[in-house]
Amino acid sequence: MNLINNAFEIALDPSGITGMTEAEAARLLREEGFNELPSAKGGGILRIFLGMMRDPIFLLLAVSGLLYFVLGEAQEAWMLTGFVLFIMGITFYQEHKTERAVGALRDMTSPRALVIRGREQKRIPGREVARGDVIVLSEGDRVPADAALLWSTHLETDESLLTGESVSVRKSIWDGAQALVQPGGDNLPFIFSGTLVVQGKGVARVLSTGAKTQIGIIGQALESVAPEETPLQREMRGLVKVLAAIGLTLCAMVVVAYGLTRGDWLHGFLAGITLAMAILPNEFPVVLSIFLALGAWRISRKGVLTRRVPAVETLGSATVLCVDKTGTLTQNRMTVKKLFVGGDFFNLDDPTPGGLPEKFHPLVEYGILASQPEPFDPMEKALKLVGEKLLAHTEHLHNDWRLVREYPLTRQLLALSHVWQASDGHNWLIGAKGAPEAIADLCHFDAERAQVLLESVKRLAAEGLRVIAVAQSRFTEPELPSIQHDFTFEFLGLVGFADPVRPGVSQSITDCYSAGMRVIMITGDYPETARAIAREIGLSPSQECLTGQDLEMMNDAELERRIRSVNIFARVVPEQKLRLVNALKANGEVVAMTGDGVNDAPALKAAHIGIAMGERGTDVAREAAALVLTNDDFSSIVESVRLGRRIFDNLKKAIAYLLAIHIPIAGISLIPVLLKWPLVLLPVHIAFLHLIIDPACSVVFEAEPEENGIMKRPPRDGSKPLFDKKMLLWSSLQGLGILFVLLAIFGVALYRGQGEDDARALTFTTLVIANLLLILTNHSWEDTIFKTWKSGNPALWWVLAGGLAFLGLVLFSPTLRNLFHFSKLHPIDLALCLGAGVLSVMWFEILKAVQSSRVPLVDSKDPYEL
Repeated sequence: MNLINNAFEIALDPSGITGMTEAEAARLLREEGFNELPSAKGGGILRIFLGMMRDPIFLLLAVSGLLYFVLGEAQEAWMLTGFVLFIMGITFYQEHKTERAVGALRDMTSPRALVIRGREQKRIPGREVARGDVIVLSEGDRVPADAALLWSTHLETDESLLTGESVSVRKSIWDGAQALVQPGGDNLPFIFSGTLVVQGKGVARVLSTGAKTQIGIIGQALESVAPEETPLQREMRGLVKVLAAIGLTLCAMVVVAYGLTRGDWLHGFLAGITLAMAILPNEFPVVLSIFLALGAWRISRKGVLTRRVPAVETLGSATVLCVDKTGTLTQNRMTVKKLFVGGDFFNLDDPTPGGLPEKFHPLVEYGILASQPEPFDPMEKALKLVGEKLLAHTEHLHNDWRLVREYPLTRQLLALSHVWQASDGHNWLIGAKGAPEAIADLCHFDAERAQVLLESVKRLAAEGLRVIAVAQSRFTEPELPSIQHDFTFEFLGLVGFADPVRPGVSQSITDCYSAGMRVIMITGDYPETARAIAREIGLSPSQECLTGQDLEMMNDAELERRIRSVNIFARVVPEQKLRLVNALKANGEVVAMTGDGVNDAPALKAAHIGIAMGERGTDVAREAAALVLTNDDFSSIVESVRLGRRIFDNLKKAIAYLLAIHIPIAGISLIPVLLKWPLVLLPVHIAFLHLIIDPACSVVFEAEPEENGIMKRPPRDGSKPLFDKKMLLWSSLQGLGILFVLLAIFGVALYRGQGEDDARALTFTTLVIANLLLILTNHSWEDTIFKTWKSGNPALWWVLAGGLAFLGLVLFSPTLRNLFHFSKLHPIDLALCLGAGVLSVMWFEILKAVQSSRVPLVDSKDPYEL
């Protein structure tokens, strides 16, 4: 079957297009590949291994192994080689897990495409569009592949991505024969991958995908764009530079001091390498990357896709959530509830023996005529359903009429009109629908009639219904006018739609208030409708409301004052959202804003966290946003805020742990050299410690469950750095406490003449136990170990058990004990190490218990402020 034959025959009747079957599409994707450009990053596994080869710890371990070979200590060299391989395995697992999460996110956040397959419209990832697919496009969509137009209404596209020309170009219908030509120029029937639909609608058949498209031929591989650096990454980079400079300076001093005072330069290099391994903060940037990538992946499982990584950091700081009513707070599943004609209301929920009274028939009839033949809009779908149910077998349904022209809705006139040609071909019949005030304008209502209409609208809106008006007109002139106002319209009536509130919204609003966040509802509906919905979901205050007209009359200063107390904005057009965002930002708020249309893009970009709708949103909105809701559900936003707080809390725990554990390791590597004591730690010991530290700071802390009361504390102050003074202070005190105990153990053992190997075994065993307890104590900065003992984090127990098992092997295997330069420890020695390890962290546990009993930390703005 030729996939593009006979296209012109169906071009004028998009409802008759069947599209390919799923089987045909799957076959083409197998044969020709996915609709994606070649990635600039190849060889994922190879790239991970090359990255590990450049890791400072890996290089230092490799140099240490080489020095042991030079010294003739082959056993130590092979032991280090084994540790290198084991650490590489851990690193590979972490990196591969992160890469898979990023890859999954990349697939989910790729542009979506609306295709017709087997007569059904379905939205699929853009990469799954196949050659021959029929795609449906509307204003704001990004074209997923090179295609030929089968049907369109005033379609224009922005092809500046390919041509450099910023002026949009008009498109014509494909005749089924013209060959694909280069982009640029008006009245061509071809649209191109990556370009943007700026006006109209269209149906097109895909001619080229992936690397065969114009953008693929030009070679603009989008994945080659470097990801932006987040504020946390910049802060981390600064810290790493400082610590690395200090570490390298100290290492050089140790090598020189050891060589000059002991005359052994090779062992001096080993001492310097050991200190470098102890001090160099290579884990810090790795941990941050893992947390942000896996955090974005975790958020995606709640129905929120992350397009910009900084949003993960900012989520926990959000103070205001500005959300659209329709489709976010409500289900966007419209049903027609009430009709109003000539002063009478008809409730469709109340069954009547005679069905729909005749006087209401024209209202439904022309409401359908003012809609698309194959509607996408929920209100148009609801109107069509009512017509099929109540007007079947009457003269009021016109499946044989032809849609001739559309007059689109504009900001100046919130109404649209469709011009139809009747089957007899003699008259133009026009159906118009839109905002009641706009239809009243088209019908040239005087002030009295407009006021009467407004009262009827208020009655419907007070019931929480969304209200539109419908009008009709006839036209007999040969040339249609250029604007809707040139028709003579007759007012038909009002239609009231019910849009049920999404389940769980009320609880989510309560959660937001508990978490110190405001919720602002923005809608194009009437104030009465907005207030009714606000009362239903528990939004407070529910009486104060500002309209778009009120906003037009306010200056910025007045808006900034009023927005401090008003949480409902009605009859708002998308362009006014930007003013609301700027007013909130001027008041010091951290703003999350939802949007779905082309005109929402400026507000989404200006907000700290722009949130686009995945189901009904345009590609323009999705590209401007930092997050995309796959289910358009407000509850998902609240869940993502909860996860954002958890991610930041856990990141802070991991960094606090890393800062704390590096202090005793660095100290016990440096101080013996300065005091001319025997070395406590050798490279093999540091490698062993990394078997615990690396998975603990990434896998364990990343998977930690949220703190109690995480949504009962105010938002995090976004202006505060991650490494604030209090965090640095308490982490340093934890590390110094362990270092003090280790020095005491080592010094006392040497003083008592127990020997170098005995003192080293005691000190190292104490360090490992203290390290494991340090993981547990940083498991929560609010609750003590005794309260968090039964953790729901399996990775924690694997790391603790693995650390103890490895320690047992080293202490009780003669071969490993000799390689570690340990003597045999007796039960009393092990008891001493356990007691010393517990003592080194117990002071912090006591402090947590005292602080928690005095002031509940869940009420604190920062759970790390002890």
